[in-house]
Amino acid sequence: MMGKERVGLVLALVLMSFVISTSSSDEQQLRWRKSLFSTATTSSSSSSSSSSLLSNRVGSSLLFQVQGNVYPTGYYNVTVYVGQPPKPYFLDLDTGSDLTWLQCDAPCVQCVEAPHPLYRPSNDLVPCEDPICASLHAPGQHKCEDPTQCDYEVEYADGGSSLGVLVKDAFAFNYTNGQRLNPRLALGCGYDQVPGASYHPLDGILGLGKGKSSIVSQLHSQKLIRNVVGHCLSGRGGGFLFFGDDLYDSSRVVWTSMSSDYTKYYSPGVAELFFGGKTTGLKKLPLVFDSGSSYTYLSHVAYQTLTSMMKRELSAKSLKEAPEDRTLPLCWKGKRPFKNVRDVKKYFKPLALSFTDGKTRTLFELTPEAYLIISNRGNVCLGILNGAEVGLQDLNVIGDISMQDRVVIYDNEKQRIGWMPANCDRIPKSKAMNT
Repeated sequence: MMGKERVGLVLALVLMSFVISTSSSDEQQLRWRKSLFSTATTSSSSSSSSSSLLSNRVGSSLLFQVQGNVYPTGYYNVTVYVGQPPKPYFLDLDTGSDLTWLQCDAPCVQCVEAPHPLYRPSNDLVPCEDPICASLHAPGQHKCEDPTQCDYEVEYADGGSSLGVLVKDAFAFNYTNGQRLNPRLALGCGYDQVPGASYHPLDGILGLGKGKSSIVSQLHSQKLIRNVVGHCLSGRGGGFLFFGDDLYDSSRVVWTSMSSDYTKYYSPGVAELFFGGKTTGLKKLPLVFDSGSSYTYLSHVAYQTLTSMMKRELSAKSLKEAPEDRTLPLCWKGKRPFKNVRDVKKYFKPLALSFTDGKTRTLFELTPEAYLIISNRGNVCLGILNGAEVGLQDLNVIGDISMQDRVVIYDNEKQRIGWMPANCDRIPKSKAMNT
């Protein structure tokens, strides 16, 4: 059950994914960190022998089982094995940021509660001049005060942050054909975490964005997979995540091009919003897909316009607003408690986002299941929130709630985003899965 103290966590949950800034730390912290890793090696050619041996096997995919749900848990996570010997860590899957990091015993200055013991880092430091290190800093902000290590600080829009140093360590993966691989990949050893408003007890973040530090980008650079990531999040909880391009039939996928204007995130560009098959008049809405976001966010004007239309539509029906239910900002109650969205979908119209890709118009349709939840009080609540209240300004975010029960694919090879309906409880057949 969700008490009042948990409400703030739900309201801000989407925003762990957007990295606002990166910077180096002060001189005292730098000297302290350097002493921690004084025996570190800094070879830039530290990819494992298994990686080079498997370099001709691109085409096999990596498949992960997903745990969690939008409500009441508030996030989806996967288990990743890191270290020698490999140890399990629960990571928030996040297509809105690049860096994968673990709470780290280096020792830890400030860490939060986590399901597993803190990660003990390898002594294989990523040097400052490494391109992965440079990719974590804004242009002109990459300074190498200590060339032997890469310091990072990532800040997220929910107020959370992670401060640490980049290391390389072995990851234990299984291809879907059953073959094992143990590539050495860069990750953040986060020894100073500030929990944000959306804090939840996980071991770290699995960064799946487009940047060089992303796990998918690193695997691709070692010629181990195609540069494609996808997920299927079940509305009943759970689902699966995959890296590679051989687990879906491309001809059945609805594709649209990634925008050249919003290159930092997975974005199809700008969209037009439809309500009940008719335009809302809201056009040119900059949009991104973000699996690190539980809910969907609209800019202030778009949110106010949509909620006004919904309230007007519902005014003549048997639903009444329930301001006493603070699960989400806007909830309605019926004559008796609702058990699931099927009980209320007759009251709500479908939504759609329209993208123009050249001369082709592509629709991302949102049935009521893709934007509503049933609270623990039995009320129906709107899972579309006002992005202006959490610092998103004009950016609009498609979060987990709107991506449930469909495969969503981010194809960096062909610079396109795709989706198709799917039973996300049915995990693709494979000889091995990462669980």
